[in-house]
Amino acid sequence: MARIEGVNLPAQKRIEYGLTYVFGIGLPSAQNILHATGINPDKRVKDLTDAEVALLQKEITANYKVEGELKKDIRLDIKRLQEIGSYRGLRHKKGLPVRGQRTKTNARTRKGPRRAGAQITLKRAVTKK
Repeated sequence: MARIEGVNLPAQKRIEYGLTYVFGIGLPSAQNILHATGINPDKRVKDLTDAEVALLQKEITANYKVEGELKKDIRLDIKRLQEIGSYRGLRHKKGLPVRGQRTKTNARTRKGPRRAGAQITLKRAVTKK
């Protein structure tokens, strides 16, 4: 089992797709890493030698921000936006969509589940005679 940047890569997958399990590495980055190291993308993770795993680890740490370091940078970028009072920072702070999506409907992922008292009832009040 290959372990890169603290992530166990799935043994049965091709290394090209296995590398995408590391936060911050997508398919194009994985292909670039494999091209730079000279490892065959068709090779399975379980078939990698220790030397190849070390070579991949060295390439990733030298040229890519991944996992904790990347998450820290993202968190600091959001904090900076909030501190300078930008529109995007305010949207992050309020927990609303940041990139211009509509919020009248949809946006439930950012806004969370509906609150119980927020619905308007359409029932008419019953009048006594």
